[in-house]
Amino acid sequence: MSTDLSLFSLFYNASLLVQVVMGLLLLASLTSWTVIFQRWQALENSRKTLEEFEETFWSGVDLGRLYQKLSAQRTEPTPAEDLFMAGFKEFMRLRKQVGIAPEAIMVGVQRVMRITLSRELENLEANLGILATIGSISPYVGLFGTVWGIMNSFRALGQQQQATLAMVAPGLAEALVATAMGLFTAIPAVMAYNRYSQKSQSLSNRYSHFAEEFISILHRQAHTQSSGSRMGDSDSLSQTG
Repeated sequence: MSTDLSLFSLFYNASLLVQVVMGLLLLASLTSWTVIFQRWQALENSRKTLEEFEETFWSGVDLGRLYQKLSAQRTEPTPAEDLFMAGFKEFMRLRKQVGIAPEAIMVGVQRVMRITLSRELENLEANLGILATIGSISPYVGLFGTVWGIMNSFRALGQQQQATLAMVAPGLAEALVATAMGLFTAIPAVMAYNRYSQKSQSLSNRYSHFAEEFISILHRQAHTQSSGSRMGDSDSLSQTG
C-alpha cells in the first residue's frame, strides 16, 4: 500500500465503498453550498424589497393609485407587493357588492391575505430542509465510510505476519478522511440552516405585522364606508382611514 497521504492518493487508494461515500459527501457539499448562496440571495432580496415597499406604503401614497401602479407594471411583484395587491383587490371586489356587511368584507380580505402570506412564508423557507438533512446525516455517512475503511485495514493487517504502524497508517488515514469530509459537509449546512431559519422567522414576523396593519387600515375604510362615506371605484384610499 502506498505511503502517499495526499487527499487524492487517499481517495484513489480507498476501497470502492469508501470512494462512493466520499463521492456522495462531495456531492452533498456542493448541493449545500449551492443552496446556501441561493437562500442568501433570496432572503436578502426579500428583506430589501420589503423595506422599499414599506417605505413607499407608509409615505402617505394613495392606496388605489399604488394598486393601479403595481398592477400595470410588467415585472413580477415582490412578496410584499403581492401581499398588498391580494388584500386590496379582494377588498375592492367585496365592497362593490350591495348590502355586504363590513365584517363580511374583512373576513374575505383576511382569508385571501392569510393564503397569500402562507405562500410567501413557504417561499422564504424553501430548500432549508435540504440543509437540515445534509447537516444531520453527513457525519453519519462519513462515519460509516470510516468504519468500513478501518475494517478493511485491520482485515488486511491480520493477513500480515509482521504488523507495523507504517503498514496500517495509510489505511487508517484514508478511512478517517471520510469522517473529515462528513464534518466538512455538515458544519456549513447546520450553520446556514440555523442562520437562515432565524432570518426567515424575522421576515415572517415583519410580513405578518405588515398584513395586520394593512388589514386595520382596510377595516377602518370598510366601517367608514358603511357609516355613510360610500366610495366608488375611482375613489381614493389612504392609510389615514
